Amino acid sequence: MQPKKKTAIALRKMKSAGERIAMMTAYDAAFARALDEAGLDALLVGDSLGMAVRGERDTLNVTLDEIAYHCRMVARATRHAHVVCDLPFLSYQISAEEAVRSAGLLVAKGGAESVKLEGGAEYAKEIARIVRAGIPVMGHIGLTPQSVNLLGGYGVQGRDEATAQKLMSDALSLQDAGCYALVLEMIPHELATHITASLEIPTIGIGAGVGCDGQVLVCYDALGMNPDFTPRFLKRYAELYAEIGQAVRTYATEVKSGAFPDEVHSFATKPVQLAPAASASPEAAKVYGATGS
Repeated sequence: MQPKKKTAIALRKMKSAGERIAMMTAYDAAFARALDEAGLDALLVGDSLGMAVRGERDTLNVTLDEIAYHCRMVARATRHAHVVCDLPFLSYQISAEEAVRSAGLLVAKGGAESVKLEGGAEYAKEIARIVRAGIPVMGHIGLTPQSVNLLGGYGVQGRDEATAQKLMSDALSLQDAGCYALVLEMIPHELATHITASLEIPTIGIGAGVGCDGQVLVCYDALGMNPDFTPRFLKRYAELYAEIGQAVRTYATEVKSGAFPDEVHSFATKPVQLAPAASASPEAAKVYGATGS
């Protein structure tokens, strides 16, 4: 029997049921279909596409229209997993009204089933307004890549008492604002475990240890598509970069040697007499198809 389509409510209920949430990013229909059929609970159309797909140094130049375009591709190919889409930089920070408008566009044009935004208690008002508009919201605290310039890089957050207390307070504020789940990125595992135990909503970790209610990874990272990216929190489950390289080298060798395409990969027809072009060589006068080609 086909599994039911996962909803934001279903993901929230997984915490009380003791079921862990498995989530990965997806940016196009081909990957979305493969990841969905593999049984993931949620697919995140992340603004990480700026770095993972386009090769940018950060996520800051991804626009609302661009991420809606990618989300629509993912939504078309997804049958079972819940589709979450990031609100990109400056699509929700200006005002609560702008936040609702941006979230609505991702739902209406992108096919998103919920949205995710970065930030703590300072965005509780925006979250509450989006939820009030009927759109589920996933929060995101800890390392927030859209604030990379303010944070001074991609370091672990919450290692001292003050920042740890701030993250704990932010988590509770986001829950109170209406978030159905919370991403915890790059924080000490002890803090992540404490936050998780303090919340009614599930936490989904990335570099936050095993104490979270679920985990998320960028699909290209988990599948070994970027051999130069080796953060401590990343586990590679395949080495597709190497496998693709070997496959393409084999293809190029066969094309150059004439081994591809062979008869199996070619079409045949009945023999037909073709008149050669005026400048054609005598070989062109041969009966086309006479040799079974």
